[in-house]
Amino acid sequence: MIRAAEIRKGKVVLHEGTLYSVVDIDRVSKGNWRSYLQAKFKSIKTGQIVDVRLSPDDRLETPFVETKPFEYLYRDGQEFILMDQENFEQIHVSGDVMGEAELYLRGNEVVTCQFIDGALVAIELPNTVELKVVDTPPVMRGATVTNQTKDAQLETGLSVRVPPFIEIGEVLRIDTRTGEYLERAKS
Repeated sequence: MIRAAEIRKGKVVLHEGTLYSVVDIDRVSKGNWRSYLQAKFKSIKTGQIVDVRLSPDDRLETPFVETKPFEYLYRDGQEFILMDQENFEQIHVSGDVMGEAELYLRGNEVVTCQFIDGALVAIELPNTVELKVVDTPPVMRGATVTNQTKDAQLETGLSVRVPPFIEIGEVLRIDTRTGEYLERAKS
């Protein structure tokens, strides 16, 4: 059992007798009220998204989850092909299980797959990934003083807000937990 304040995106929890994968979780505090956690859980059996409000001290059961490293190889239609790093077996993963993870993955990236009773239930990404900018408006002259941002389209289709000095072809470090630009990647 873990406290609700300790759960993170991608974790698998047992809530009210149903296994869920945590899609999103936000801490909310309004004025003098006590803070609470607003979470989105995705049912592992049905794929249904459920909004749940939790107290930070609520306890949730975490089932035994086997984790294994897999290498993302490529996309084949609506399925994604991953290879087990230990025995080199390939598995086919549906788009439902992959979720938004596909926006952060290029070929040959290592992800952690979570299994319960031999069934793949969730994919955990590394905290940061490096992606190349394929489209963004040109550099704005004189925009260095203000705190402006612009949209940038990355090689996987992900769109992020970046500082005005970022140009096409640059490689950026992106936080997979928030989807935000962190910095230029070091060469």
